Amino acid sequence: MFNVAIITLSDKGSRGEREDITAKRLIEFVEGKKIYRVVKYLLQSDDCDELKENLIKLCDSNEVDLILTNGGTGFSQRDNTPEATKAVIEREIPGLSEYMRMRSTEITKQAILSRGVSGIIKNTIIVNLPGSPKGAIENLEFIIDVLPHGIKILKGEATECATNDKK
Repeated sequence: MFNVAIITLSDKGSRGEREDITAKRLIEFVEGKKIYRVVKYLLQSDDCDELKENLIKLCDSNEVDLILTNGGTGFSQRDNTPEATKAVIEREIPGLSEYMRMRSTEITKQAILSRGVSGIIKNTIIVNLPGSPKGAIENLEFIIDVLPHGIKILKGEATECATNDKK
């Protein structure tokens, strides 16, 4: 079982002016996979420093294997999620974000405007997802099945990516 934290970035949501539908849908989707358990949920403002602090705190706790952020990946002045994530990750995982953008463009061309990033802090994978419920779930669907292997590698439980098949 992999432990997951979900962080929603929303000024309106953090002030109680908007219900966090995206997190609700993410929790249902992730826990529906039966190998993930959401153990932490945070609804915070779009403040960059607050997000950096929360990401570091969660990774330092060793309680979560995967952090899914949603929101703050667009072009508005308050969209700081990629900058906060880049500031704290030790290693980037560009393939995850590139693949999500690539596959999302099959649904909507606006997906190329997403600035979400993915990376690693210690033994935790962080993935930035869009803020809309539909976009967040679609993007996560593209990568959810490869994440367990990455988590196992980080934990030292898996070492081989290649097989010894001879063709």
